[in-house]
Amino acid sequence: MSVALVFQLLDYAGVFFFAFSGGMIAARKSLDPFGAAIVGAAAGMGGGTLRDILLGQLPVYWVDAPEYLAIAVAGALTGYYGSTLLSTGTGARRAALAWADAVGLSVFCVLGAQAGLAVGAHWAIAILTGVMTAAFGGLVRDVLVNDVPLVLREEIYALAALAGAAAYVAALALALPAGASAVGAALLAFAIRAAAMRFGWTLPSIGRID
Repeated sequence: MSVALVFQLLDYAGVFFFAFSGGMIAARKSLDPFGAAIVGAAAGMGGGTLRDILLGQLPVYWVDAPEYLAIAVAGALTGYYGSTLLSTGTGARRAALAWADAVGLSVFCVLGAQAGLAVGAHWAIAILTGVMTAAFGGLVRDVLVNDVPLVLREEIYALAALAGAAAYVAALALALPAGASAVGAALLAFAIRAAAMRFGWTLPSIGRID
């Protein structure tokens, strides 16, 4: 499998799963299917849009590739209608949402870092674009439905994206194969986020200040 195909598949998967999470949240908020498509598209394509704007890659990637919008809408509607198949009493909807979000996060942190390196950005900037690409779509999604964004809570979220982006940049610096490095870095980010959800890992907080 070529490196270009690996990145293409990762990109499609990231858009779909983030949009899926947006569709599930839209169902929870009792939005209609059109609202679900809007929230899902914002979640699926928001991070990449910010990345391209900051890196001066205009027009942004999905303008010349409408299949991304189709994937985002498909993911959103899948999450929207699929959420009705999950029982609310067991927390299955919340779990499906969290895992879909984790997949999107792990993929986009690598793609964002790759985009930064591709335009000749410093490695630190490439890591930053990886974190922003991974976190911004979810942030927009949560703001649209009036939730506190995950990235602003004490649970480990952006830190997982940071680890994945940094691992990818470090792997390329060591001249490791780009395709394998991308998959490995995405798996690292996913593992950290999964462990945080499973074991309740959080960053220390000072709590509420009266």
